[in-house]
Amino acid sequence: MKTWSEMRAFPLAIRLLLVNQLGVNIGFYLLIPYLATHLGADLGMSAAVVGIVLGVRNLSQQGLFILGGSAADRLGARGVIIAGCALRTVGFALFALGDGLPVLLAASILSGLAGALFNPAVRAYLAAEAGDRKAEAFALFNIFATTGALVGPLIGSALLLVDFRASALTAAAIFALLTAAQAVVLPAREVPASKGSVLGDWREVLANRAFLAFSLAMVGMFTMENQLYLLLPDGARRATGWEGAAGIVFLVGTLANLTLQMRITRSLKERGSRARWVAVGLALMGVAFVPPMAVAGTSGTDGGGVGGAALALVPVLAGALLLYVGVMIAQPFVMELIPEFGRAELTGTYFGIFYVVSGIAAAVGNTVVGWAMDAGGHGGAAWLPWACCLAFGLLSAAGVGWLHRLRALPVRAVAVAA
Repeated sequence: MKTWSEMRAFPLAIRLLLVNQLGVNIGFYLLIPYLATHLGADLGMSAAVVGIVLGVRNLSQQGLFILGGSAADRLGARGVIIAGCALRTVGFALFALGDGLPVLLAASILSGLAGALFNPAVRAYLAAEAGDRKAEAFALFNIFATTGALVGPLIGSALLLVDFRASALTAAAIFALLTAAQAVVLPAREVPASKGSVLGDWREVLANRAFLAFSLAMVGMFTMENQLYLLLPDGARRATGWEGAAGIVFLVGTLANLTLQMRITRSLKERGSRARWVAVGLALMGVAFVPPMAVAGTSGTDGGGVGGAALALVPVLAGALLLYVGVMIAQPFVMELIPEFGRAELTGTYFGIFYVVSGIAAAVGNTVVGWAMDAGGHGGAAWLPWACCLAFGLLSAAGVGWLHRLRALPVRAVAVAA
C-alpha cells in the first residue's frame, strides 16, 4: 500500500512513466530472453549468426545512448520517449514478420536504437518532473522495472507455447499502447534554445572528471546487477539440480523490492549523504556473493533429496536478497546524483554518457565473471566467480567513498520535513 500511496503523490506524467517502465520491461523480457533460441532452434541459424544479431542489438543500444541523451536535451524528452517506443514497436514487429537475416538485423538495430533513445530520455524527464523528490521517483521506477522483469519472462514462456511470433507481436502491441499513452498523457515542455553544438555538449560532460570517475566506479553496480541473470540463476540451478530454481531467485527479489524499496529510500534520505548510502549499497551488493560462495561446488541433490536441495538453495536466495537490498539502497541515489553533476540543460546528455561509460565498463566486468565461471569450473574453484563479484562490490564502494572524501560528488543539504 505504501508504494501505491507514494505513486499517487506524484503528478500524472510521472505515474505514466512508472507504468511505462513496467510495460517496457514486460515487453522486453517476454521476447529478448527467447530470441537466441528462436534464431538457433527455429530458424536454424549458426551460433555465429545468432551472436551477430544479438551483438548488433546490444551495440545499437549501448553505443547510441549518448545520442538519445543529446536528443532529449535538444528536442525535448517527451518526443524522444515517444519516438523510442514507436521504434521498438516496429523493431519487435519485424522479429515476428521476418525470417531473413537482413530483416532480423534491421529489427535488432531498431530495437536497440529505441532503447538508446527512450532510456536516457525517460530518466531525464523523470528527474525534471520529480523536483526535490528524485530519490523517491527513481525508487518507484526501480520497483516497476523489477516487477516487469519478473512478469515478462512468465508471459513469454506462456506465449511460446503458441510460437515465437505470438511473443513478438504481443511485445510490439505493448509498445504500441505505450506510445499512444505517452502521446496523449505526457505534457510537452518548452525546450530552451541550445547555445552550443552537440559536440560541445559532449566535450563539456566528458571534461567533468568527477562525473567520469563516478561513472567508472559504478562498474561494480552494473556488473553485479547483471549477475541476477547469469551467476545467481546458475548457482540456484547447480545447487538444486532444478531448472525452475532460477525463477525463485527473481520472485524473492521482486517481493522484497515491492515491500522494502520505498521504506529504504525514505528512511535513508533523511539520514545522511547520498554518496554514503551509494557506497553502503555497493558494499552490500558485494557481500551478497559471500553466502553462495561459501557453498559453491556443492549440490543439494547429492543424497539429500528435496530437503537437501532446498537447504542448498538457501545461501543462494540469501545472496540474491542481499543483492536486491543493496540495489535498493544505492540505485535511487545514483540516479538522483547524475543530473546534479552539471547544467540542467544537459541532464539527458549526462544520463546518456553515464550509460555508455558504465555499459562498456560493465561489459568488461561481465567478461571477467564469465571467464571466472569457466576457469573455476575447469579448475575445481567454483568459488572464483563469486569472489570476483565480491571484489567488484568492495572496489566500487571504495571508489565512491574516495570520491566523497575528495568532495568530488554533488552535495545538498538533507531536507527537513515541515
